[in-house]
Amino acid sequence: MKHSILIHPDPRLKKVCASVADLSDKLRVLADDMLETMYGAPGIGLAAPQIGVMDRLIVLDCEKEEGVAPKPLVMFNPEIISSSDETNVYEEGCLSIPDQYAEVTRPRDVEVQWLDRDGNLQRQTFDGLWATCVQHEIDHLDGKLFIDYLKPLKRQMITRKMQKLKRELARD
Repeated sequence: MKHSILIHPDPRLKKVCASVADLSDKLRVLADDMLETMYGAPGIGLAAPQIGVMDRLIVLDCEKEEGVAPKPLVMFNPEIISSSDETNVYEEGCLSIPDQYAEVTRPRDVEVQWLDRDGNLQRQTFDGLWATCVQHEIDHLDGKLFIDYLKPLKRQMITRKMQKLKRELARD
């Protein structure tokens, strides 16, 4: 089942999410629903708070090349264990901030630890777009949006555009 994605500003997008204590079938179904929602958007990552669920759960798939099989990743309680001193700049966007993009500087490589859908502890180092995406999604779990990395004026401008968009959507 696809979920609707919350649009910034929404207070739920600024809250810190609770750790997942016990992996239930309900949470696995939620993860599948989130992947469906993300692919349908279309996007390369989605965090549970973006659909109003305050659990530490993210899904991502940065495989965008034609003819390459999707590589969906489901992460419960993801945390960054280490990150490189080298940085990368990517133009980021967010499904909760539609049609707005800005360059964000983040660590180039990150090592992430998480529980997979079967409750097994996983650990992997990500680089490139995958590293940017996983950091962006983990930020969501801590109530942080990519626009929080921008200068105040640019952030306010984007927030005003989103407020206007929400008013327009409410009228439809």
